[in-house]
Amino acid sequence: MTHDSTSATGPAAGEGPKPGGTGPLAGHTVSRIGYGAMQLRRLHDDRKAAIALLRRAMELGVDHVDTAQFYGDGLVNELIREGLGGQEDVLVVTKIGCDPNPEGPFPMRPAQRPEQLRASVEDNLRALGLEQLPVVNLRRLDRTSRLRAEGDQVVDLDDQLAVMTAMRDEGKIGAIGLSSVTSDALRRAIPVGIACVQNEYSLLNREDEDLLDMCADEGIAWIPFFPLGGAVPGTSKVTDDPAIRAAAKSLNRTPAQVGLAWLLHHAANVLLIPGTADPSHLEANLDAGTIILDTATLAAIAEAHPRPTETALAFR
Repeated sequence: MTHDSTSATGPAAGEGPKPGGTGPLAGHTVSRIGYGAMQLRRLHDDRKAAIALLRRAMELGVDHVDTAQFYGDGLVNELIREGLGGQEDVLVVTKIGCDPNPEGPFPMRPAQRPEQLRASVEDNLRALGLEQLPVVNLRRLDRTSRLRAEGDQVVDLDDQLAVMTAMRDEGKIGAIGLSSVTSDALRRAIPVGIACVQNEYSLLNREDEDLLDMCADEGIAWIPFFPLGGAVPGTSKVTDDPAIRAAAKSLNRTPAQVGLAWLLHHAANVLLIPGTADPSHLEANLDAGTIILDTATLAAIAEAHPRPTETALAFR
């Protein structure tokens, strides 16, 4: 990862054990627990605290960070550039497919057209101070959600992959990932070379188990977002489930830690990017990688199940 000459030098990622062990991502070996930087936007009034949080994550062994230019209208990328600038051993993963929309009802808007994808890559390069983005995830809008592709934003996947592979050939992108994709889209994309998939997935939301298995078979990293559920009002939260809470009590851990530990145990290709703006939560998230779930505990956790409500179903 090469930064431009204006980047400051931050602390190197910790030399001790990696949180959760290690796994492959885009030809690199990284800690299985990384850091999802979206929550840094909550520290917009305290840049010093945001920088300190990033650097603390690196001190604890985190060596991959997930971001996007539409997080905080570019603020999060600026913080990453300032906090981690100059490090060769931290893999920055960003995503495109949406643009910031700070004045709108939702903080991002679709940006799916090929020329918009290219512009988003340039925006990320500039904000992060990089000559190449190590991994870029294409966020598709195939699924029913609060953010829909309509009109000229309905773009064929092949057209998007064409511009992304062109940017990879040009050296602007190191590797290509996908986000919020269907199994059909993943099958179509595999021939171009896919490094990772980011889909919503947790112990209580395993609808994409077939995609996870496909990724495992193809050597693709599976990086779940909303790994503890509760993404929208009315959806089940892993931390509220009685089976999870009982297991956490028996292990003297928090329900969140058990939910994250289950993901690491569930499949070897899982990498996690839990996000937080709180230093104590950061350390707790990373410590989840030390939890051993024995057969009896895994069987007890298997009793957990989602309990969707009418509110949740409205968002499907």
